[in-house]
Amino acid sequence: MTTEANILTAIRQAETIAIVSHKSPDGDSIGSSLAMYHLLKKWGKNVTVVHPDPAPEFLHWLEGQETIVDWEKQPEKAAELLHAAELVICLDFNEPGRVGNDMKPALESAPGRKIMIDHHLHPADFCEYVISRPEICSTAQLIYEWLEAAGELASLDEQIGNCIYLGMMTDTGSFRFPSVSPKTHEILAHLLKIGVQHFRIHEQVYDTNTIDRIRLRGFALSEKLVCLPNLPVAYVSLSAEELERFHYQKGDTEGLVNQILGIKGISMAVLFMEKDNKVKISFRSKGNWKVNELASAHFAGGGHMYASGGASDDSLERTIERFVTIVPEYVPSA
Repeated sequence: MTTEANILTAIRQAETIAIVSHKSPDGDSIGSSLAMYHLLKKWGKNVTVVHPDPAPEFLHWLEGQETIVDWEKQPEKAAELLHAAELVICLDFNEPGRVGNDMKPALESAPGRKIMIDHHLHPADFCEYVISRPEICSTAQLIYEWLEAAGELASLDEQIGNCIYLGMMTDTGSFRFPSVSPKTHEILAHLLKIGVQHFRIHEQVYDTNTIDRIRLRGFALSEKLVCLPNLPVAYVSLSAEELERFHYQKGDTEGLVNQILGIKGISMAVLFMEKDNKVKISFRSKGNWKVNELASAHFAGGGHMYASGGASDDSLERTIERFVTIVPEYVPSA
């Protein structure tokens, strides 16, 4: 049997299923998780989504989001659900450490069979069945393609479609990244045909800003933007004090690094944020500038060729100094 068929069989055979995704949830992790959740509920399964931490506020509108059990708030319940699951479906991450150090041991020791559906490079060997396709724009698209290959597209409905559309939209920068393919648009056409109202999803994600969020982003772009001389590289840094000043909430800087990348002449954009005694880093690039190797080699991170994350235990100032020193080594040769 194909991997797609094996995954379908494993799901059919299981009664109790846990769906897991990575720490710091984004639109694709939430969208793919809830698409699978609604699908399996439709198939009569006892299914729960177990995430390491809560979704940002701008994703709370998605139906089913309130059912997610997150480790940060309910560690005992989350651990119990993972241990009780006959099947653990791992979505949008490629190795156990991506769920965070606190949740990782519970995921690794969960006795149920494990499945991975993911689009990140270099998947670790911790699941029985794996769909790993880094060339695909999003895990949400992979779920659609898995359903198609398994002959189960008839199970799609508007509720599931909303989740898939969200994941595809957010992981492609509203369908503008190089990972978008003709197949992506074919899927979008089908989702619209089954009732997905794409404009409402865009409004929920991009047009529900708070005053504090707008002010923070304005401050970041007007006061903290730095363009490196002689390089098409720009960055913004936000200290813990600055985030507190603007009453930062998770998700308030979502998309900010893409705005930096949108500056004429910029090929690499970076956002440095001082949070939880670390510096969290978001990298974006275009053209021949590839950021995943830089993130992996120097900032304990990685991800996609043009969109990666990282972190640093150094101070914000020292982290930026290191980046400025290192980045000339990653100038494309052509």
